[in-house]
Amino acid sequence: MRKQVIENAAFEVATQVRAVEEAIESALGELAELQGRMVRARATMGIATATGHAAFQQLSTTMQGLIAARGGMVDCHGALKQTTQLVPGLRTVSFGEGNECPPAAGTLTPLRIVA
Repeated sequence: MRKQVIENAAFEVATQVRAVEEAIESALGELAELQGRMVRARATMGIATATGHAAFQQLSTTMQGLIAARGGMVDCHGALKQTTQLVPGLRTVSFGEGNECPPAAGTLTPLRIVA
């Protein structure tokens, strides 16, 4: 029972971490799209590059902040991954040679007779 509660809590945290990472990535994509639209709008309108430059700088600052946040989430994800080794019920246990179980397709070894 307790093991299931621990696994559920860890799954909820992992799911939320992924959601935050995806939200940051999505926001970065939207900012990049906005930046491109601003450049095209300026060219279409035939106005000087100085016009709206302050907004362009603010957009750049926002993007740099999101890139820093993305790096922070990468660090957070890594720290949480390491933390799982300290929580009973979440530790990775391995026996044998440490290969994938089952092995990836196409990497099966032939059967051998052992006496």
